[in-house]
Amino acid sequence: MKDHLIKATIYDGMVRAYTIVSTETVEEARRRHDTWATATAAMGRTITITAMMGALLKDDQSLTVKVEGGGPIGAIMADGNAKGEVRGYVVNPHVDFDLNEKGKLDVARAVGKNGALSIVKDLGLKDYFTGQVPIVSGEISEDFTYYFAHSEQIPSAVGAGVLVNPDHSVLAAGGFIVQVMPGADEDLIAELEEQIQNFEPISSLIQKGYTPEQILSKLFPDEEVKIHESMPIEFKCKCSKERLGVAIKGLGNEEIDSMISEEHGAEATCHFCNEVYHFNESELERLKE
Repeated sequence: MKDHLIKATIYDGMVRAYTIVSTETVEEARRRHDTWATATAAMGRTITITAMMGALLKDDQSLTVKVEGGGPIGAIMADGNAKGEVRGYVVNPHVDFDLNEKGKLDVARAVGKNGALSIVKDLGLKDYFTGQVPIVSGEISEDFTYYFAHSEQIPSAVGAGVLVNPDHSVLAAGGFIVQVMPGADEDLIAELEEQIQNFEPISSLIQKGYTPEQILSKLFPDEEVKIHESMPIEFKCKCSKERLGVAIKGLGNEEIDSMISEEHGAEATCHFCNEVYHFNESELERLKE
């Protein structure tokens, strides 16, 4: 199944929902960064939710997410846009632990609980929109749920899951965001909370072959789910040799001369996708002011 996301409304537009299968996207990130199982789960959940948040945007708008909970995994970075393109990495990819008491990957231990979730949105305006909330659990999904409620004042339920094979490759990944629109009554909110609380883990459904459409039908079995859009999701980086050349240029002529005389060239690596770019002596000479 190709990674994709759907946008839908339920309860006559009083609830909007986004569901995603992101298995290939998360596997691409894992492969590029050589993450171990627990690190893969933490990074994969973040990338999955970032992709869905990108779908909330329009046109050329984008967002950058930073999860920094003080745990051994270090910071998780991800960014996405309204076109379904997302990328991300984790500072310390080689982090893994025994399963927690629930028999699941111990993401909270890897992420930590002493820090913040920060989101910066580029909405095409003069200033960026910035929101930040404290990490409340380190499990990622609960932290984003808290962010929506306290930073954007939108009652939301956020879920994301990643299943990892014994060889560390990604078996299944996906997620959902369910949001209540202004004017919804308390009975509807209570009904939604119960449905979501008792819902089967989304990664298990994806492992069974469920599509985003089928996941929503299972989550709202007695309601009409109106699907408005389906869009592909992919891991895609904005880096290029030209962009990294600009970064090297910013180091100044003295530093570039040092690269030429001591290393006879330079090597630059993109944090987001781990792509390596090489610059020979003549290319470095052309970067000098």
